[in-house]
Amino acid sequence: MSDSAKPSVLFVCVHNAGRSQMGAAFLTHLGRGHVEVRSAGSAPAETVNPAVVEAMREVGIDISARTPKLLTTDAVQASDVVITMGCGDACPVFPGKLYLDWKLDDPAGQGVEAVRPIRDEIERRVRELLTELGLDAGA
Repeated sequence: MSDSAKPSVLFVCVHNAGRSQMGAAFLTHLGRGHVEVRSAGSAPAETVNPAVVEAMREVGIDISARTPKLLTTDAVQASDVVITMGCGDACPVFPGKLYLDWKLDDPAGQGVEAVRPIRDEIERRVRELLTELGLDAGA
């Protein structure tokens, strides 16, 4: 990554329907165009988890139009930072990338009450990531 280029971050979970969608949405929102953001899943679901959509709506972020995407080697190669959230060994590893494994509860099958603490923890970690990248959250 050059100093003038935007850092690129890929969020990966199994279904790309919950945790990785929230991570990507928070980074897009808080990074305000200063970060290139992707998300994908090793076995993507048909739709984003409705409880996740509702939990994000509560904090003013609309992800209702997003759709889960399949993890590709190209997406990993094009990213500076790869954040895994329970995808196991499905994520390819390439030299020169920063890999972070965020151990978080899976919101699959949970109601919005159970999703809220997961959402809040993801937001906290995204804010820390922005600081590590030398960017201010909400800059």
